[in-house]
Amino acid sequence: MNTILVPIDFSNVTESVVTEAAALARLRPARIVLLNVISPPLYPYEFSDIPESIVPLIAATEKASARELARWRRELLRRGVPSRIVQLGGVPAQVILDQARKLPADHIVMGSHGHTALYDLIAGSTTTRVLKGAPCPVVVVPAQKIARSGAQAA
Repeated sequence: MNTILVPIDFSNVTESVVTEAAALARLRPARIVLLNVISPPLYPYEFSDIPESIVPLIAATEKASARELARWRRELLRRGVPSRIVQLGGVPAQVILDQARKLPADHIVMGSHGHTALYDLIAGSTTTRVLKGAPCPVVVVPAQKIARSGAQAA
């Protein structure tokens, strides 16, 4: 069975990403692996240890992420699409690429976020990094699709 890796961050593009991935999975047929990457908090580690106050924040983030992943998995199962969930920590682009190779994934379906050019220059774009390093085809669901869908519903 083919495998579609679907990195999600629970932003407003997640529903469209899951919908696109489910449609592709029904065509192939394929199973979906929902992936959520929890990024380490930005903190100047070079100059000091991680403060103890961040530990409960990370734990709460992991717990909330696990609930959301389970909810999206139930939705895929309701749609008749086999799926499983993976929750990892690290730098999102690198974790996505590592998982794509490890599975191995036949496709990656992910969202594109409308960050500013300045943000992409400073922080880089996860989507761009995945596109450049992916070992398989990548389907990018544009953030604008959300805006058009919402405008049509109004």
